Amino acid sequence: MIQNKPSPTLEGLFRRVLTRHPDMPALLDPVNKARITGLPPKRLTFAQADRAITALAAHFIEAGLPANSIIAIQLPNTVEFVLTVLAAHRAGLIVALLPLLWRQAELTVALNRSGARAIVTMSKIDGVNHADLAMNAAAEAFSIRHVCGFGHDLPEGMASLDQVLAHPPEASREIRHDGRRAAIVSFDVTADGFCGVPRTHLSLIAGGLSIFLEANVAQGAKIMSAFAPASFAGLASSLLVWLLSGGTLALHHPFDGDALEQQIEEEGCDTLVAPAQLALRLAEDDLPSRFPTLRNVIGLWRAPEQISSSPPWVIPGVTLTDIYLFGEVGLFGARRTEDGAPAPVLPGPHGAPRDVAGSSISGETLITPKGTLGLRGPMVTVAAYNPAPLGDPLTAPPPRDYVDTGYAARLDRSTGTLCITAPPSGIMAVGGYRFLSQDLQEWAKRLGQGALLTALPDRLSGYRLAGRAQDNARARDALSELGLNPLMVEAFRDRVNRT
Repeated sequence: MIQNKPSPTLEGLFRRVLTRHPDMPALLDPVNKARITGLPPKRLTFAQADRAITALAAHFIEAGLPANSIIAIQLPNTVEFVLTVLAAHRAGLIVALLPLLWRQAELTVALNRSGARAIVTMSKIDGVNHADLAMNAAAEAFSIRHVCGFGHDLPEGMASLDQVLAHPPEASREIRHDGRRAAIVSFDVTADGFCGVPRTHLSLIAGGLSIFLEANVAQGAKIMSAFAPASFAGLASSLLVWLLSGGTLALHHPFDGDALEQQIEEEGCDTLVAPAQLALRLAEDDLPSRFPTLRNVIGLWRAPEQISSSPPWVIPGVTLTDIYLFGEVGLFGARRTEDGAPAPVLPGPHGAPRDVAGSSISGETLITPKGTLGLRGPMVTVAAYNPAPLGDPLTAPPPRDYVDTGYAARLDRSTGTLCITAPPSGIMAVGGYRFLSQDLQEWAKRLGQGALLTALPDRLSGYRLAGRAQDNARARDALSELGLNPLMVEAFRDRVNRT
């Protein structure tokens, strides 16, 4: 007799930990949450988080959102983000991740392309009125039927989720949770433009397992996540690593150095998930004495071509795992060697952990005929990047089971290891925000004759906008005219090189 066991899902992973440790601390808000959102910080056990997830899921069902429909989320790195993602899955919905820096035009495009039926946001984040941004974008998206948010002073027509948590509804429906069904949709910028990248629960869990196993995160770990969650990598490195470890997830909304250090010390965190450049900077100033409980650092590289030239990690008793990020295509990890140097990465299948023979295969790297890096494996959504050609429908297209990341790569002649040498042509990333270089040229045209604005490599943010001091004000005005929200303008302004 054949018994079909249910495939793992995020809901199943959460319930597994809930059953074992209902009263254990589960989610911890940033200590400076009141400044970021105007709401007091929360500390939830798994049982308390479960009640909040049930209440939010019931609200989504009462709002008439059908199973397998898409709900868009634009939230900061706080407890509300995690609760909303898990509640959406409990209600049988698919989550579309919207980065906080997106302006109204991008929100509208993402909502229309994904066919989202609802959007969830926060009233204000770092002084920016995200509730109004969501309402205006929803008005231009035909598919949106429900807009809701957390926080105070929500605009008319937006449902308050704080009220839902205070007075939980009781709606429910039978959902057959299946890991092969879609779980999230994230959005990427490629040389061909903007695209949505759907992933199943199994694909998302594969990404989380790759990080969890390679970094050797302990069961019951106290994890501090200081990486923006609105991407595949952000979700895999925080939410999934937390669920797989069954520990405590402390959240930090990037970036306040003093608040981050305070929370790591007060909560006794043993694992830090952060941009790799930030982790390297923290290590420059006697990290063991400042964070005596820290044992594991997971550094995420938005610019993986910079890893080979990064300084060695020489902190005794604390390991560093480099996570190579390739937009929304996929990722892989490599724990640093004993001398602190980046681990050599060979082409072909790689397991997790990488240095253990016979470990499960988490993915595969290859050099494409174009001299770029290709990825394949359980976390890579090939169809999202390789659409069927528009030629003769009777002629089968050549099969391709990998995605070309666009990153220039070669093999080292002496060692045979992979060398990633340059980012994709025509794509820039400023502060983690990817955009086409042709857009930069359009913005520069608005600065006026004689102005200077270009993108230069930067170790912390991937790229920075470089210009003359007298061009800064005009750059901010031009970005504002193009519809960028104030937070976006500040992100660009902070990375303008004043010469």
